[in-house]
Amino acid sequence: MHAVSSMTGYAVAEGLSPLGKISIECRAVNSRFLDLTLRMDESLRFADGLVREQIQKRVARGKMEVRISLKASDAGLPTALNDSALRRIAELQASIRKVIPETPPLTVAELLEMPGIAETGGADRDELAASILKVLDEALTAFSAARRREGEALAKVLLDYCAQMEATVEEVRAEIPRIIAHVVGKLTERLEDALASALTEKSTLTREEVSDRIRQEVTLYAIRLDVDEEMNRLVTHLNEVRRILEKGGPVGRRLDFMAQEMNREANTLGSKAAAIEMTNASMALKVVIEQLREQIQNLE
Repeated sequence: MHAVSSMTGYAVAEGLSPLGKISIECRAVNSRFLDLTLRMDESLRFADGLVREQIQKRVARGKMEVRISLKASDAGLPTALNDSALRRIAELQASIRKVIPETPPLTVAELLEMPGIAETGGADRDELAASILKVLDEALTAFSAARRREGEALAKVLLDYCAQMEATVEEVRAEIPRIIAHVVGKLTERLEDALASALTEKSTLTREEVSDRIRQEVTLYAIRLDVDEEMNRLVTHLNEVRRILEKGGPVGRRLDFMAQEMNREANTLGSKAAAIEMTNASMALKVVIEQLREQIQNLE
C-alpha cells in the first residue's frame, strides 16, 4: 500500500541562523482546503512570502498553524534604537492614558517587538531567509512523516470498515432467497384467498386464469424485492475504496465521493426491505458508512 496522509500532524525543528537559533513548530487539523496561519517574530516577517510558498508546495489540505521564532544570539541583539519612533509611541501612549488612565505602560520587550523600533547587526537578509527555509524544510519533512503515520493507521481502520460492510452484504445475499420465498408464499396465499372469494358464477375468469395472473403479479413483486444489483454495486464501491487506498496520495475527496455512493445503495436496500433482516442490514450499513465518512474527513 502506498502512503496516505492524515490532515492531522505535529512537528518541530530547530536550526542556527546568523542572528541566533530559529525554532519552527507546525501543527494541523482537518479542513477541506489549506487554511494556513503563520506566526513569525517581527524580525523574521520579511520572509513571510517565501515561507508560505514553501509550505504550499508541501501541504495540500488542512487547517495549519506554523510558528517561527528566533532566540537571538549576540549578533541578533539590537544594536540601535529608532529614537523618533520611540518618541512617537510615547506620545501615543500618553494620549491613550488621558482617555484610559488605567492603561499599563509598554514593557521594553513589547517595545522591541514593534516594527521599526530596534535595528540588529548587519545580518544579510538572504542568508537569514536561507536559514529559515532550511529549518522549515526539516520541520515540514517531520510534519509530513507524522501525517503519513497517522494516515496509515486511518487506512487500516477504513479497510476494517470495508470488511464489516462486505460481511453484511454476504449475510443479506444469503438471506434473500429465503426472504423472497417467504414473502411470495404469503402474498400468493392472501391474493388467492381474496380473489377466490370474489369469483362468482357470472365471472368470465376461470380459477386457472386467476392463478396465472396472481403468479405474474407476485413474480413482478419479487423482482422489485431483489436487491442483488444494489449489493453488487456496493461491493464494487468497496473494492474501489481498497484500490484508492492501495494507490495512495491525496485520497480524501475521492473516498468521500465513494462513501456517498455507498450510502445511496444502503438507502435503496432499506427502501426495498421486505423483512426485518433487510431493514437491520440497511441500518447496520449506514452506521458503518457514517463512521467511514468521519474518518475520511481526516485524510488529505
